[in-house]
Amino acid sequence: MKKTLSTLLFTAAIAFNGYAQNNKTAEPWLKKATAVIDYQLKQAGATYRPGHNPRSTNPDGSVRLADYKDWTTGFFPGSLWYGYELTGDQELANQAKRFTLALDSARYITNTHDVGFMLYSSYGNAYRITGDKSYLPALADGAQNLYNRFDSKVGAIRSWDFSWWKFPVIIDNMMNLEYLYWASEQFKKPEYAGAASTHASTTLKNHFRKDYSSYHVIDYDPKTGKVIAKRTHQGVTDESAWARGQAWALYGYAMCNENAKNEKFLAQAENIAKFIMNHPTMPKDKVPVWDFDVHNAQDIEEKAPRDASAAAVIASALLNLSTQVKDGQKYFDYAEDILESLSSDEYLAKAGENNFFILKHSVGAFLYNSEIDTPLDYADYYYLEALKRYVAITGNKNINK
Repeated sequence: MKKTLSTLLFTAAIAFNGYAQNNKTAEPWLKKATAVIDYQLKQAGATYRPGHNPRSTNPDGSVRLADYKDWTTGFFPGSLWYGYELTGDQELANQAKRFTLALDSARYITNTHDVGFMLYSSYGNAYRITGDKSYLPALADGAQNLYNRFDSKVGAIRSWDFSWWKFPVIIDNMMNLEYLYWASEQFKKPEYAGAASTHASTTLKNHFRKDYSSYHVIDYDPKTGKVIAKRTHQGVTDESAWARGQAWALYGYAMCNENAKNEKFLAQAENIAKFIMNHPTMPKDKVPVWDFDVHNAQDIEEKAPRDASAAAVIASALLNLSTQVKDGQKYFDYAEDILESLSSDEYLAKAGENNFFILKHSVGAFLYNSEIDTPLDYADYYYLEALKRYVAITGNKNINK
């Protein structure tokens, strides 16, 4: 049964540490998912070695590991922290600390925007949950390195240092702005928030088509700040709507409005949400294929790999957006449907299987034959984040009872 969002938001308003203070009985799918999450994360924490974090599964069934330089490496520690919040299992908190501290060297990385994914997902959640100030130095270094990639002439943060582009900015970069907004307040650096909002404004201007779908890569001329080219590195074509890219965009603008209270950011988030929610090729279970414009769209549910990672990001973003607008019920309902789908046997792993990942059926980089129809650490991370937001809104506190 769907809930009335106004009631849920009232419940969320009295929440403490992310949980509503009531004894609402959790839905069966949520209780089932939480039990799987607790088991899988504990087994993963006991199986893998800090600094060599589980990223995905290789075609031969072995686990692809990520060291501290890998852009995904912060997601597994972050998942452990979220798992601790969802379950209250102290063992997960202990493991989360071990895997977080093993990424200390990421604070010195300067050649990518991904330090937000690396450090804010791990150290950021560690500090938010524990209040332990020993996590702050690494966060301070990483935030400064991310800010240093901002170019005032372009009005954006450079994503990559690949030589074949002049100044590439990818839609994924919207996700790392949250790190700068937080660091701006935490470390009294207003220029960080200024850079984040400027980047969001520049991206809004140049990354989107008339239907509010997003290009993946915009290449700028660093001398003039003008757009050189609009390309893709992940989608079917330069003009296609790569599913996870649309999810990054939705999440980014909902988050930016939450931090900057900018009506243009909010409007953009709602427009992107409309594009995603009403897309004619969205499958019935609301777990998109890896690119909305993939060939054989009429048979899309049978012929194109799904991307649970995109669905998880969309669900988390929509739950956030639902709390920022008066008519947020439609966003909440859609996100709830996604979470129920991801918590079904089709996508949720059975305890002890899937190399201890939580979700199945994600796509990393289809064009490069990399991580196709496999678990992904960031799919798990944003699924857990979405569940945590769902619990905060609905008050489903007793999910282990």
